[in-house]
Amino acid sequence: MTKQEKNEVIELLKGKFAQYNNFYITDTESLTVAQVGRLRNHCFNKQVEMKVAKNTLIKKALESIDAEKYSGVFDSLHKVTALMFSENPKEPAMIISTFRKENNNEKPLLKAAFINGDVFVGNDQLKALTQIKTKNELIGEVIGLLQAPIQRVLGALQNKDAAKEVVAEVVAEEVAAAVAEVVAEVVAEIPTVEAAPVAEAPAAEAAPETPAAEDETPQA
Repeated sequence: MTKQEKNEVIELLKGKFAQYNNFYITDTESLTVAQVGRLRNHCFNKQVEMKVAKNTLIKKALESIDAEKYSGVFDSLHKVTALMFSENPKEPAMIISTFRKENNNEKPLLKAAFINGDVFVGNDQLKALTQIKTKNELIGEVIGLLQAPIQRVLGALQNKDAAKEVVAEVVAEEVAAAVAEVVAEVVAEIPTVEAAPVAEAPAAEAAPETPAAEDETPQA
């Protein structure tokens, strides 16, 4: 490979690393050409990009972007390396797991995974990566939590007495939470003011004495 060709590969990899927040580093050394082809098809069907490149070029591409950020994956760059890039953080793990079962094989091995800034090293991390919650899954769970009080009210409507208790409980919880949030915001906005010293009241001046009135009653 010429220097120009190496530079082209580095630039290509830099573009992929900049584009994706998630990538997997796998070992495909013992796979046949046919198996690698099937693995590529699995990736293509799941919108995962698979790139095979030399470890030295991968490392140079990562170092040129941010050596400190990607330092955790450098020790995994050995033997044959196939990179998997994906928007979905767990999709490559699912592909690897499924491919192994279909081929009764232990390959490809997971050497490392870079997921939204976190690094997972070692093949023993594969199962945990298949259980990562995606953004859409987390949103679904939040929506489910928000709907839970409403579902409790609807279910209790079949029993008026129970409905009254549930509605009162739900309303009390929601109001308390809302009030606490508002109070916290208001308190945060109140500036800290030091108490001003209390001024001493001036001493009252003594009132001038009024001369006693002379007895103007005429003497007999």
